[in-house]
Amino acid sequence: MNKKDLSIVILAAGKGSRMKSTKAKVLHHISGKPMLYHIIKSSQEISDDITVVVAHQKEEVIKEIGKFFTNINFVIQDAQNFPGTGGAMMNIEPKRDKVLVLNGDMPLITAGALSGFLSSDAQIIMSIFELEDPDGYGRVIIEDGEVLKIVEHKDASKEELKVKSVNAGVYAFSSSVLKKYIPLLKNDNAQREYYLTDIISLAKADAISISPLLVDEGHFKGVNSKEDLAQCEVVMQDKIKSHWMREGVVMQLPHTIYIEESVKFEKECIVENNCRITGDTLISNSHIKSSSVIEDSRIIDSDVGPLAHIRPMSQLKNTHIGNFVEVKKSSLIGVKAGHLSYIGDAEVGEGTNVGAGVITCNYNGVNKYKTIIGKNVFIGSDSQLIAPLIVEDDVMIAAGTTVTGSKIQSGVLAISRTKLKTIKDFYYKFFSKA
Repeated sequence: MNKKDLSIVILAAGKGSRMKSTKAKVLHHISGKPMLYHIIKSSQEISDDITVVVAHQKEEVIKEIGKFFTNINFVIQDAQNFPGTGGAMMNIEPKRDKVLVLNGDMPLITAGALSGFLSSDAQIIMSIFELEDPDGYGRVIIEDGEVLKIVEHKDASKEELKVKSVNAGVYAFSSSVLKKYIPLLKNDNAQREYYLTDIISLAKADAISISPLLVDEGHFKGVNSKEDLAQCEVVMQDKIKSHWMREGVVMQLPHTIYIEESVKFEKECIVENNCRITGDTLISNSHIKSSSVIEDSRIIDSDVGPLAHIRPMSQLKNTHIGNFVEVKKSSLIGVKAGHLSYIGDAEVGEGTNVGAGVITCNYNGVNKYKTIIGKNVFIGSDSQLIAPLIVEDDVMIAAGTTVTGSKIQSGVLAISRTKLKTIKDFYYKFFSKA
């Protein structure tokens, strides 16, 4: 089956009240992206016709997902008059003969995990898994290898609650089945909702075969609480880090490292324990030392840390960044900044050394200004560079200097210090009064 043989519908309309959050459930992040993003990304591997059904915070969901995908169809559910999963499907017009229905809170689903739905020609395929503790799940009643019916947890009898086969929440239907049975759904149940699962009983009454598909719970786990969210994060992180280690990245104590889905590595890299790497970061042939944070930046042929912070829109090349150094929105090429410095809104040229305690003073309380530092500049410890400022090549800035003015000419020594004054016996006089 190729992409043009399958339509996918993702149900993302629910409030997710058990998340105890004002944010729509499907917008909660897993490894830096909304959980709905991960489902759409996997779906695009097997279909070019993807529809997302939204209702709760629909504008926010459409706007956020629109940042990542431009070819998704959005359908707004009339959740007030037609609530539930069945109600969500009432305005869907799939383009293909086979329709795969996914839930927007299953961020661990992969294209491979969905392959079983694609290899069968059954008119209805439903996913199931076996749980030791199925509390809260709809039960699947199976006889002679076929699904007899599905009973929602709230509507199940005592005997039905003993069944451990549960509904994993993913279905494949022929489009003809959906067109026939969606209009027949009713909401005469405890929740007064239209259940997509009621199609099973309607189809069985018409002697249509329903095939159960046993799936891996790990891929089909739904997120219904912050605890579920954290568990999925662990699984997603393991997947991301395993991928990059297979690609040759060395990770020391990988379970302590956090790497977002959008991060990329090239060539030989080392990431030490307790690092956090986020956003659209590229790390190439570099060493990220313990407890460093890298955000939305490019690190090439460089080493960072330990305990350094590279903030968004920074670029390092052939550069050494030591402990407690913070870089923000700056470009450093061939630079050494060993410790305890802040370099913000700056360009720093090759061969420049930034001493301990150096600060680019880029913000005056209203506007931010840029500092441009040339090649082979030596900046002594505890200096402040007041932007906007250009420091030309081959300049020495003495320790403790506050650099003002718009430009420091090439070849000079810049020094700004008050004359040292000493007062004899002041220490003894001061403490004798205490």
